[in-house]
Amino acid sequence: MQRPEPDRQFSIAPMMDYTTRDYRWFVRGLTRHALLYTEMVTTGALIHGDRARFLDYDAEEHPVALQLGGADPAELAQCAAMAEAWGYDEVNLNVGCPSDRVQNNRIGACLMAEPDTVARAVAAMKASTALPVTVKHRIGIDGHEQWEDLVHFIERVAEAGCRTFIVHARIAILQGLSPKENREVPPLKYDWVHALRERFPQLEIIINGGFWQMDAIREQLRHVDGVMIGRAAYQQPWLLSRVDPEIHGTPEPCITRTEAIERFIPYLEQRLAEGVPLQAMSRHIMNLFHGCAGGRQFRRHLSENAHRAGAGTGVVRDALALVQEKADAA
Repeated sequence: MQRPEPDRQFSIAPMMDYTTRDYRWFVRGLTRHALLYTEMVTTGALIHGDRARFLDYDAEEHPVALQLGGADPAELAQCAAMAEAWGYDEVNLNVGCPSDRVQNNRIGACLMAEPDTVARAVAAMKASTALPVTVKHRIGIDGHEQWEDLVHFIERVAEAGCRTFIVHARIAILQGLSPKENREVPPLKYDWVHALRERFPQLEIIINGGFWQMDAIREQLRHVDGVMIGRAAYQQPWLLSRVDPEIHGTPEPCITRTEAIERFIPYLEQRLAEGVPLQAMSRHIMNLFHGCAGGRQFRRHLSENAHRAGAGTGVVRDALALVQEKADAA
């Protein structure tokens, strides 16, 4: 039986080294409804490595999707079944990452040149799980950057059973640009993604790329089925506090940034007891007070102290006091 589709009006992109389980737990104090994604996990890591390390999460994180990197249909099918067994709400195939390491393993954005491979992978994944199977991709890559190439890719993968396409509105230049440059240099073509929504009304089209303001996100929802943001969610996390009231019409979980920190502290204590270093978790809250009086002091205190041996939640409380002192003096 097909599992219910998660609400994809607003989601946070999978980001390597950023969308960890600790980040996702913290974010749930800012938005209850945003769909969250794991970092990309390769099929090899799941099949041959420590599955629990990559798949474990807290129930608080739902709705949460697992993003897979791979190209072999049988391996992807096996990993999609793992995603269902672990209780994820969606399994997503990465066809958008442009890094050399990913290309060398024949996964990520380079697969846009192989729509038949992606179609076989999607078909195998759907046969192995009742979870929704989605694809995140670019609008093109070197040598496959025409509108017709994009349409053919969507058509072929949709024929295999994919209903939801998360489209980063830039091409990926695989030869000559770094992954960072590929997030910034190729021009955004939102009109292409809007045109996909008109061309394929039976599909769910989610747009990704370059969104930093809630007004711009709401405007996009007039043209597409959902918006995914990446760097803005990490560099300006308080933006997420507006998702529930402005997109979903429900109250925000935390009214103030301080409340979000206070909610996070018991979780930090639990994870510290499990042996997770404070710095591995506190780095996710560094930008919470971006633009606030005392925000730099908050960030500096965490940077200078969270890595120290034996650092505990007192470091976070001391950092928070710096912001409150500045706010009181303002």
